[in-house]
Amino acid sequence: MSADKPGEQQPLDAEIVETPGPPPAALPEPDYSDNGAPSFDFVRDRIEKRYTTSVGAQEIAGIGGPEDLQSLDKKIADRKEAAKDKLAEIRRAMGKE
Repeated sequence: MSADKPGEQQPLDAEIVETPGPPPAALPEPDYSDNGAPSFDFVRDRIEKRYTTSVGAQEIAGIGGPEDLQSLDKKIADRKEAAKDKLAEIRRAMGKE
């Protein structure tokens, strides 16, 4: 095996130069301490998340004030009355009344 043959490539002697990468990212503080107690930030974030979720659910449901609650109570009472009337109608149709 001679390296003098035409068309045969010679291996290159190269030096590997390592480039420094980006500095390591700072790790966030853990949510719990070594003894298992949650951090203040963790607890605050959980409370804020629950609060905003409940506010959003109220907005979606349309429950914003006492007027809305009264109208919902009326709708529930009307639905119960309609169900009672329907049950009485079914019983009459079956001849049980």
